[in-house]
Amino acid sequence: MMGKAGEALWYIPFHNQYAGVAMAERNGGKLTRRAFLKGTAGVAGTAVAAELVALGVDPRPVAAKAREVSVKKGKEVASVCPYCAVGCGQIVTVDPAAGKILDIQGNPDSPINEGTLCPKGAATYQLVVNPHRWTKVKYRAPGSEKWEEKPLPWAMDRIAKLVKETRDAAFNEDEEVPDGKRGTARKRVMNTYAVASLGGATMDNEWNYIHQKLMHSLGVVFVENQARI
Repeated sequence: MMGKAGEALWYIPFHNQYAGVAMAERNGGKLTRRAFLKGTAGVAGTAVAAELVALGVDPRPVAAKAREVSVKKGKEVASVCPYCAVGCGQIVTVDPAAGKILDIQGNPDSPINEGTLCPKGAATYQLVVNPHRWTKVKYRAPGSEKWEEKPLPWAMDRIAKLVKETRDAAFNEDEEVPDGKRGTARKRVMNTYAVASLGGATMDNEWNYIHQKLMHSLGVVFVENQARI
């Protein structure tokens, strides 16, 4: 079976000459991408199994082991990937009774990603369920070679103290700016160029709104978010 998709040609050597017709008939006379992948996967799997048997390899133990693999079941909730601004759809499988996330995968009903996810999106599950994720504040003093555990209130107070000190030391009330007449004029700006803010892509709209309000109230000019880079 041969067809054309965009500029690329593809050829499927169906062992059953009616396989391609059957695949199309099941989808209203149209051979969809999903039906195409299912059909070719079935044909390839059958061919591989036959070749293994011919080589004296028994695939039955592997098939039996595959049937023992547990399938994650729970309540499926439609969501959106928390990373970049593309907004890929996700399906989050949860256990309401235990209050736990069981799995996160792409949403095939999303017109944006049609079930696919990039490596970051596919690893969204690890944002919450990850035994290697740090849950305590780590601090390394200037010149030190080791990390120390600190309480969260201490870290928040230190960050606020350093931000205020830096902002106050480099705050501009007035500045010489172009006057539009090939000259300059001194105008009130109330800003600082000594502090910059780069937001993370896992921040939601509400967090970003409050965050940029805080930065602008401090006079910070350089405000950016990783999702736009």
